[in-house]
Amino acid sequence: MKLFWTLWIMDALAALIVLYFFFIGLADGTVSSRNAGLWLVILLALAGVLGGSYYLFSNGQLRIAYFILSLIAVPAVLMLLFALFMVFGNVRWN
Repeated sequence: MKLFWTLWIMDALAALIVLYFFFIGLADGTVSSRNAGLWLVILLALAGVLGGSYYLFSNGQLRIAYFILSLIAVPAVLMLLFALFMVFGNVRWN
């Protein structure tokens, strides 16, 4: 049960980051009618993962819910680790 909520919270944080970039894009004009369909697909997929995994969890389909959540949580954690490595790693990229 704790694993589900941990994965769900990581996915929710990733979704909040995507929403942040969406609203920033709306404000500065980079989200336009030309790419609004792509943004819609991304936002619907994130909502589907969060809502669908909770539905599956509520109905006792734990393995499928864990798998669906891990599709976003694992890359998000890897990206977080990479960003932390870039900030605190003292790496020279030249």
